[in-house]
Amino acid sequence: MTADELITRLTADEDDLVLDRFDEDDAWRLGSLLVQRARSRDLAVAVAIRRNGQRLFHAALPGSVADHDAWLQRKMNVVDRFGHASYLVGTRARRGGGEFDVDARVDPREFAAHGGAFPLRVRGVGVVGAVAVSGLPEADDHALVVEVLAEFLRG
Repeated sequence: MTADELITRLTADEDDLVLDRFDEDDAWRLGSLLVQRARSRDLAVAVAIRRNGQRLFHAALPGSVADHDAWLQRKMNVVDRFGHASYLVGTRARRGGGEFDVDARVDPREFAAHGGAFPLRVRGVGVVGAVAVSGLPEADDHALVVEVLAEFLRG
């Protein structure tokens, strides 16, 4: 898949996965669903959800490490700053041969434009937070979040 094709797919994911609302109970249900899915596949990941800067959910599965938490934070910072999935932001930066950290003028200790953090967008409101997974290759982190968020939206 070319970078342009990937960007089209990632943009479509964002357009499709829009919530009607998102509160603390929703964060618990979405986070629990992510943990269940990761456990069923024996994935050593960490999961986090935050809304308006407040961490509403966090779980570290067996085999995950503290570094995964740092990646969660850095990827969610990208969503907060740019309003798009960390994978989309990074893919756009790399498409033209650029470097995200340099081009965006951000500190790489605070921002990581790698797959795994996805915007929580509420219809009529906009981005209110992020859901993130860390511990897998970036495409797999992103795919897990998208898969489970889509299931969550279907009810």
